[in-house]
Amino acid sequence: MEVLESITQTEIVERCKRGDASAYTLLYNQHAKEVYNTIYRLVNHTGEAEDLLQETFVSAFQAIGRFEHTGGFRAWVKRIAINKSLSWLRKKKVRMVELEPVNMRDNADEPVDEQAFAFKVEEVKKAIESLSDAHRLIIQLHIFENITHVEIGEMLGLSNNNVRIQYHRAKQKVLQALKQEA
Repeated sequence: MEVLESITQTEIVERCKRGDASAYTLLYNQHAKEVYNTIYRLVNHTGEAEDLLQETFVSAFQAIGRFEHTGGFRAWVKRIAINKSLSWLRKKKVRMVELEPVNMRDNADEPVDEQAFAFKVEEVKKAIESLSDAHRLIIQLHIFENITHVEIGEMLGLSNNNVRIQYHRAKQKVLQALKQEA
């Protein structure tokens, strides 16, 4: 097998398109851990994350012929993983609901003490895991996957403003949990 550094991502993908099994292995080995972490943060279940990882790569490899190099393979496979995770959450009946308009403004524009987020990683993970599925999902997508509120809203069928409010509330709950730990 060739040394990873000697082949570009584009060359590996092109080899996959030609059916080269070793190229599939290279792509999987390069991206599986990061994709798994993305999935796990969203579904919060080890077994399901492992299953979704496999489904993600099966789907990606089946569709590799349609892959265009515009955003890179990593971004493409992570988007597949996020979509599969969201589908799993929908089947699990995690419901995202619009907040009532009367509640749309409460605390949304209050600044959050960003320095208070300088806690230990394990405490932050624990605080995020304690959130409701809906709040955890929004936090994970925005903070860890760098997805905008607009895109999250489109993915979840919520308005941009609603996502922003729910993100703010989730962040406040994390901060509150961290302060209680301290």
